[in-house]
Amino acid sequence: MSVAFRRESDDEHKEPEYELPIPVGPNLVTPRGLRLLGEEVARIEADVAAADEEEARKKLQRRLRYFDTRHSTAEVQAPPADGSIGIGSRVQYRLNETENRLTIVGGDEADPALGTIAFFAPLARAMMGAEAGERVEYQGREDAITILSVEPDPETQA
Repeated sequence: MSVAFRRESDDEHKEPEYELPIPVGPNLVTPRGLRLLGEEVARIEADVAAADEEEARKKLQRRLRYFDTRHSTAEVQAPPADGSIGIGSRVQYRLNETENRLTIVGGDEADPALGTIAFFAPLARAMMGAEAGERVEYQGREDAITILSVEPDPETQA
């Protein structure tokens, strides 16, 4: 029989399933971030145990491997005691004549819509180590950001 008439299985056309990529670099988190990772691992483990379909279970196990790795490699960071900006710091700043407030956290707990950004985000990297009253460079502009206040965010320490 000609190859043109051969029915191929549906599995031959599926995209391969790869592991979820682990970000490069240290996995720095706040105490809250470590707690959230642990809660996510427990939630996914419960979902895996309750999953009826093999395909759904495989997807959940893939997510579980990711979050289990992130939880086991997490390095908890306390906000700097010297008043400089670091992980766990709540920062009020002025950029382009607009005042904003954000908290710098680990990558897995960042949610810009809620005012938290990852420590490796460009804005956070520009501010790291600065103190209240300082002006820092951002996007190639000297003195683009003025740091108005820095304080430990109590929510990230819980």
